[in-house]
Amino acid sequence: MQQVNFVAVLVAALSSFLLGGLWYSKALFGPTWQRLAGDARKMGEGHPAKVFGLSFVFALIAALAYAWLVPPAVDVANAVKQGLLVGAGVVAASFGINYQFANRGATLWLIDGGYHTLQFLIYGLVLGLWR
Repeated sequence: MQQVNFVAVLVAALSSFLLGGLWYSKALFGPTWQRLAGDARKMGEGHPAKVFGLSFVFALIAALAYAWLVPPAVDVANAVKQGLLVGAGVVAASFGINYQFANRGATLWLIDGGYHTLQFLIYGLVLGLWR
């Protein structure tokens, strides 16, 4: 735990909010995600502080776990590779298992899995290179 850069963990966690804000916005996948997820709320409405607060706690936990478990990257290519491997190979694949049992479609999985793949790619860059 001594090797963890807690400022980088905080920056990585904040980056997931910036990415999520764009990814799930009207400009990208928000309306499609809402329809496929069965979310009847209007975009940008009905999000209590609890949702954002707990989401940030989860982002911090994920960034801290990544920083603790994944070795420092030696260069940008390795940082990207590590982030993609964790994002697509662990997180998105795990979502895929759950989505199969929940009978959720591939498009919804691609939206959510794609977000987390990019989230961890960014974690790879921030946490892998900023040690």
